[in-house]
Amino acid sequence: MHFEFRKIVKLDGPQHFLEQVNVDRVIKGLADIVAAELVHADLEATYVGDNTVEVHGKLTGQVDMACSRCLTEVPKQLYIPFHEVFKLVKKQSEEIQDEDSDTIYVDDDMVDLIPFVEEAFLMHLPQISYCKASCKGLCQKCGSDLNESACNCDTKVVDPRLAALKDFFE
Repeated sequence: MHFEFRKIVKLDGPQHFLEQVNVDRVIKGLADIVAAELVHADLEATYVGDNTVEVHGKLTGQVDMACSRCLTEVPKQLYIPFHEVFKLVKKQSEEIQDEDSDTIYVDDDMVDLIPFVEEAFLMHLPQISYCKASCKGLCQKCGSDLNESACNCDTKVVDPRLAALKDFFE
């Protein structure tokens, strides 16, 4: 998925992009992500003047994440707003020194949108995922799922500084 400045400048209206983006490459190595579907990108590129193109729209998709407490697979539906502004500059000029944080300066007539879609996807992933708010998690000793059954492990936490006194009163 890419756009060309020359083509968008000549259009009377916005150029529409409907694409599916595979994000497997960017989620590789993320332990809390079990699987991800293709991300659907519904974007419009509009020439706004002064060699500037605004791309906006939405990204949608589903990602299966591991519950942060019990490791159960949790499907999460994602709705991600997308907005980027690209400005064509001939070469690294002084104009870039006045960099506006919302503008991406490019020196090529063709812009690949996939890295920007991948970045927006990663930035909007939930940091923590729970199967339910009342999830009890796993036992720290035996690893059993405490949502399904209680275990008989001693779960008293002793401050390591006081561990020597643990048996004193028994």
